[in-house]
Amino acid sequence: MTGSPSSPMGTFTQAMRSDVTWTHVIYALHAVGVGLGIASSAFIVTSFLFGLPSIVAVILNYVKRSDVRGTFLESHFRWQIRTFWYALLWIVVAFLLSLPLMLVLVGFVTLWLAAVIVGLWVLYRVIRGWMRLSAGQPMYA
Repeated sequence: MTGSPSSPMGTFTQAMRSDVTWTHVIYALHAVGVGLGIASSAFIVTSFLFGLPSIVAVILNYVKRSDVRGTFLESHFRWQIRTFWYALLWIVVAFLLSLPLMLVLVGFVTLWLAAVIVGLWVLYRVIRGWMRLSAGQPMYA
């Protein structure tokens, strides 16, 4: 499985089969994190951010990132890393905005709503990214 030879992002070098496999493994770890959030009383986003599978996945993203540089997989690694860090950013922002509202109990609702929305966004990004990887396509913003 290789990336397209030419794309709006430029020309890619051939991706090694083992790197494609690693990228699938990383998506699978993220999916397990999401699945744990769906199957348990945890939120998708909290399971994704604080669950061991996603933490391992992000560490693998950083460890293997140099191996995929110049291939279509580089865009998937960027997609996965950004999904993790943006989800964390939005949950922290939602928490900070909801914290003062918790005095009047509204904050619990706003934080819950934010967790659901960010969780759905994470679910979308994991599914979309994995589908494009399976099709041998790079990710675009």
